[in-house]
Amino acid sequence: MKTYIVKIVVLVTIISLNSCDTKQKEVAENNTNVTDRPNIILFVSDDHGTDAIGAYGNPVIKTPNLDKLANEGIVFTDAYCTSASCAASRSVILSGKFGHATGSYGHVHDYHHFSTYDTIKSLPVLLSKAGYETARIGKYHVAPEKVYHFDQVLEADPRNTVEMAEQCADVLKSDKPFFLYFCTDDPHRGHPFEPDPWDTPNSFGNKKEGYKDVETITYNPEDVLVPAFLPDTKQTREEIAEYYQSISRIDQGFGKLMQMLQETGKADNTIVFYISDNGMAFPGAKTTVYEPGIKLPCIIKDPTKNSKGLTSNAMISWVDLTPTILDMAKVDFDANKFHGHSFYDIMGKEKFEGWNEIYASHTFHEITMYYPMRVVRSENYKLIWNIAYRLEYPFASDLWASSTWQAIYRNNIEFFGPKTVKDYLFRAEFELYDLSKDPNESNNLATNASFQDILNTMKGKMKAFQTKTKDPWMIMWGHDASLQGSGVNL
Repeated sequence: MKTYIVKIVVLVTIISLNSCDTKQKEVAENNTNVTDRPNIILFVSDDHGTDAIGAYGNPVIKTPNLDKLANEGIVFTDAYCTSASCAASRSVILSGKFGHATGSYGHVHDYHHFSTYDTIKSLPVLLSKAGYETARIGKYHVAPEKVYHFDQVLEADPRNTVEMAEQCADVLKSDKPFFLYFCTDDPHRGHPFEPDPWDTPNSFGNKKEGYKDVETITYNPEDVLVPAFLPDTKQTREEIAEYYQSISRIDQGFGKLMQMLQETGKADNTIVFYISDNGMAFPGAKTTVYEPGIKLPCIIKDPTKNSKGLTSNAMISWVDLTPTILDMAKVDFDANKFHGHSFYDIMGKEKFEGWNEIYASHTFHEITMYYPMRVVRSENYKLIWNIAYRLEYPFASDLWASSTWQAIYRNNIEFFGPKTVKDYLFRAEFELYDLSKDPNESNNLATNASFQDILNTMKGKMKAFQTKTKDPWMIMWGHDASLQGSGVNL
């Protein structure tokens, strides 16, 4: 009996040792794979257009740290979000799918309650599963949490990017490769949205007393650059000056984060992105699908590639970010699971095929702002389909109350920038522009007989895009119910 028990003990011990050895080998193999992967920082500002950054040609604004990133990496000159609305855009950034296909039609908070389907596998979840430490700080604005889950949630004042950077110290020192999702509230308009008196410029989060460890950099309204789509008024200039100040605060926090990264010794193995969720928070940009709303800064520094101080005119989209980051992270994924495509292989290349077409899809900003629009840009031509064109174009509450808009509205001025107020509020069903000749989208070619072939070609591309991405609004093409489904929620 004792001999039998001894044999069992020996057998169990051998099995246990073999099991431990196998587990140790698996851990070692996984660690080899994981530690060979780069760290990734995705820095996302809130309502920052290409109009206000030195690397994109603005000589007035002070953004030395972002300009340094551009000198050390690649500046994409034709990078687009898919919807110029905070929550809708962020869902695309983290899912690789258009919002019309994920239920992320607009804002998630309060009574808006637009929420991503729980079947979606998001970027942070996929990276965490692959062995990354995932952390987020600042603006979140997506739901549900179980879809967009991060391993760590860090807390700091989202208007103080220096403080935000300091809170990321432990993540930067992680033993595992990390994915840091760093999202500021700047330069979003600040509360209160309705100023008193009405012509007081919005603060854009700026405070008279400033922020701890942040240098307050102010701008003279006379010196700012007024984009062509805006009216050059006293009110516009005052608000742009505040907008610039908020961006300079972003730049300082970004610089602090890069300094901390350098001190960890991990800078040579960390890929850094700087992007924005949508264009500047002024009428004619944010919530629209015009160029100032959806054409955004995108600067990427990848120390693993020999690509410094380069520019790329590849047309990329925020729907491409998730597959690109997974590609960078050496994570296996099914490309067919995403609407976007990885552009990692063309980074740093002067010549490449394709990457000359992007699509956009906007449905809501706030729930009371139903105005679905679909966009295709192919080469120099851009087609906008205003599906609800019979409605007056809706205003986001902060844009309506802005002194920039109110200066025009209260005084019954006919023009808002190059467009009439009437044309801004009441739009054609189709808008077709040749951006090479008309970068300000002022001359609608959709009714021009000479451009009907181009119009029909662009419509065909749009229909194919909607079919491929299962856009419910496909039904608006002649009541096409082919994508309507069975009505059963599977």
